[in-house]
Amino acid sequence: MFRTAIITASDKGYAGIRQDESGALIEAMLDEDYEVVCKVILPDDRKVLADEMRRLCVESVDLILTTGGTGFSERDVTPEATRDVVERLAPGIGQAMMFHSLSITPRAMLSRQIAGICGHTLIINLPGSPKAVKENLEYILGPLKHGIEILKGEAGECGKNI
Repeated sequence: MFRTAIITASDKGYAGIRQDESGALIEAMLDEDYEVVCKVILPDDRKVLADEMRRLCVESVDLILTTGGTGFSERDVTPEATRDVVERLAPGIGQAMMFHSLSITPRAMLSRQIAGICGHTLIINLPGSPKAVKENLEYILGPLKHGIEILKGEAGECGKNI
């Protein structure tokens, strides 16, 4: 079972002005292999987001999925907060999501999500819209399990059993 945290970056969600549909969707899409141990809505604040990610890494969460804050607005700082925390980037995850999303809409190029590793925790930024969350998460969930198993030292040999 993978200990999983969901962070929604949304000023409006944090203020109670908007319902968090994307965070709820992420939780609903995760199967029995994922145990959601933390689900939080935070403001679009680089330090606040980075501090929460660091806290979750220290608490040995295996996977942090963020939603929101990946666009072009001045307050969209989730990728920057993630870069402040991760020790190693995992560019293939973001590239795979971008490739898949571009097959659906050219506006996908406007999303700035990244993925990376802090200790034994994988952090992945997902877009903020429920539609984009669903499309991206469906695409990466299968291979993601193997990546987390490798990160936890429970698997190896990426080239076998594909």
